[in-house]
Amino acid sequence: MDKNIKRMATMQRMQTKGLELFYKKGYYNTSIDDILKELDLSKGAFYYHFQSKEDFFISIVQNMVVRKVYNLMIEPIEGKADPLSSIDRCFENALATAEHNELDYGFVLGNFITEFNGRNDEISKYLKDIYKVWEVNLVTTLQKGKTDGYIARHVDSEGVASFLIASYIGIRVLMVEGNSKMLGYHYMQQIKQYLKSIAETQLV
Repeated sequence: MDKNIKRMATMQRMQTKGLELFYKKGYYNTSIDDILKELDLSKGAFYYHFQSKEDFFISIVQNMVVRKVYNLMIEPIEGKADPLSSIDRCFENALATAEHNELDYGFVLGNFITEFNGRNDEISKYLKDIYKVWEVNLVTTLQKGKTDGYIARHVDSEGVASFLIASYIGIRVLMVEGNSKMLGYHYMQQIKQYLKSIAETQLV
């Protein structure tokens, strides 16, 4: 049992540090030597746990990226009574987290989807599966909002979900190089107006 706990702790440390490195430099700009230096590991120790850089990255996606996206963008709106208020708060909190992060390089899922698109189908599939879970969660939340009388019945839930995800990923890209506080503020003002526009009339 002690060996298993130690191995799990080692894997957690490797994946946490690995994600930081890939997020900062990008997958293709990160070499095995960069990883070994960052983790202070020998090649033998690295290959004891992982077959390749790709295998290491996939383990990070499956364990770390999934959890980050779920905690930041899915859990805050899942099963909440008022979907529009929940989405508003979720996006505002997510942007505030990025705004106060001095080492912000954009939204981790969006960055990796862009980097791997057309370059690695296997990794792209893992990333797109996370995107799909996020999208399905949003659609389900919006549909329930329509049923419960929070959202106008004519609203296209799939279209709204696609718009919200695309706009969030887009603003996170802009916030990296621009005035993140001002950009985030203006973006949230527009999101609030948009969410109002799809609310059931009597709730506005």
